[in-house]
Amino acid sequence: MENVNEIKDKIRQRFVKVAIDPTAPQRHPSGPASAKKLGYEPAEIDALPAVVTESFAGVGNPLGLHEVRPGETVVDIGCGAGVDSIIAARKVGPCGRVIGVDMTPEMVKKATDNAVAAGVANVEFHQGEADRLPAGDGTVDVVISNGVFNLCLDKPEVLAEVFRVLRSGGRLQMADILLGEAVTDEQVEKKGAWSD
Repeated sequence: MENVNEIKDKIRQRFVKVAIDPTAPQRHPSGPASAKKLGYEPAEIDALPAVVTESFAGVGNPLGLHEVRPGETVVDIGCGAGVDSIIAARKVGPCGRVIGVDMTPEMVKKATDNAVAAGVANVEFHQGEADRLPAGDGTVDVVISNGVFNLCLDKPEVLAEVFRVLRSGGRLQMADILLGEAVTDEQVEKKGAWSD
């Protein structure tokens, strides 16, 4: 059985590869074609510089669940290369703010560079984890997450942190993957590690 640090290290390693070499074969779909298949507006993805979308590694479109409005504050948990953060920053406009958080320094650097390439200034990126968000109590309108919650080891702790930062009436918009109740232990073993 792997310990917590080993699991986190394998997750980091997986996403460092996506950040550093987005064209290398991955075990999961990635890049702009994947984003379009997952429900992002093709024109919205095509309007972003290729360097921004090349490391997209999401599993759905959390921004498609409810409109992000001008002036809102958004936190993006597991922001990766910043695709969702950058799209949200464009939607909230200059009076809004987006805070992206990712556990891998390589993704934080890539997201920061991508924000510059995309010409958005109302987004900031921090290295950190989902259970310690860089936002004050009740200061956030929307928390988004794209394929990250399943990788969190202590989901109740992460949810408590999400609800700590959300304002009254705020919302969580997430896309993720789940194993159904009918999945056997043997099938789970074949799925691979936490980082797969």
